[in-house]
Amino acid sequence: MKWIPIPLGPIQTNCYILSGENNHCLIFDPGEESDKLTQYIKKKSYKPLAIVLTHAHFDHIGAVDDIRKAFSIPVYIHKNEKKWLLDPALNGSAKYEMIPNISCEPADHLIMGEQEMIIGDFSFQIFETPGHSPGSLSFYFKEAGLVIAGDALFSGSIGRTDLPGGNHEQLIKSIHDKLLTLPEDTIVLPGHGPATTIGQEMDSNPFLNGF
Repeated sequence: MKWIPIPLGPIQTNCYILSGENNHCLIFDPGEESDKLTQYIKKKSYKPLAIVLTHAHFDHIGAVDDIRKAFSIPVYIHKNEKKWLLDPALNGSAKYEMIPNISCEPADHLIMGEQEMIIGDFSFQIFETPGHSPGSLSFYFKEAGLVIAGDALFSGSIGRTDLPGGNHEQLIKSIHDKLLTLPEDTIVLPGHGPATTIGQEMDSNPFLNGF
């Protein structure tokens, strides 16, 4: 399995493309710049199977409909944020005058609870990691040794919790219970910024002192 981060939009939200056998791929958090993303996928001859969302803040969903239509693929999101795709007030785009209101079609599949998921050639574990938002998810690919953590955990930082539905104590618990229990060499792919590892964050993340 290969992975590539593609920072998109003014906030440089990391969209991740995970590719495997037969050039099949999964697309995580297509936040904006759908033309750029579509061109890249076609240039690499990837065959997208699905869009998977860590959560539904505007900077993670801006290109969802364009990419879904371009490749005729389904969208997966946690049930707690199913309405966020449709509502600019919930996904946060209505809060900023310089950002157009973002509203997407409903997700094709709602994720309900922690489980192992199989999409085509890809098998991964779903962790519920709320705190940054009520339906935040992390996706653990054990064999590849990586976790896509959305805006829960960053290199040297954690997700903000001052947005609607955010909860600092809940986020710290999510990180401690679900992410820091993974092997220390697990690669963490965050929603913004560079990749890190579980071990590095355990050792040096100032927000996680004591864990």
